[in-house]
Amino acid sequence: MVRPPLVYLSAIVLGLVIQALWPVPLLPRYLGTPIGVLLTLAAVALFLTAVRTFRAAGTPIPGNLPARTVVRTGPYRFSRNPIYLAFSLLQLGLAVWVNSLGLLLTLIPAHALMALVVIPREERYLEARFPSEYSSYRAAVRRWL
Repeated sequence: MVRPPLVYLSAIVLGLVIQALWPVPLLPRYLGTPIGVLLTLAAVALFLTAVRTFRAAGTPIPGNLPARTVVRTGPYRFSRNPIYLAFSLLQLGLAVWVNSLGLLLTLIPAHALMALVVIPREERYLEARFPSEYSSYRAAVRRWL
């Protein structure tokens, strides 16, 4: 099983290694720092809100534990995957903040792995566990935004 935090952590570490070996800037520093900080803070806020919403609903956060319900409140009203969105936003924010093209480029395979492997597997599980409830939720709320 692919663990989402490790996907993003691996992409961040690889991006920083690429940046160290091939330091290509993204933006002028005067733009990158404030934009990167804002994106990073938004990612942290989204992550904390999504975790709090899961806990309030009484369902576990790790994807390897059985879901107890389909969560439709908080950020889950707008995105079926706000935690993964927060991880992607965090990596984007860090890439802009540290002005790293390498860090931005490694977000692409991480995001693709999530979109093509991890999320479809989770969606199949939720569809089987909560057939009518998840189908209506999936039809009403986008995967990312």
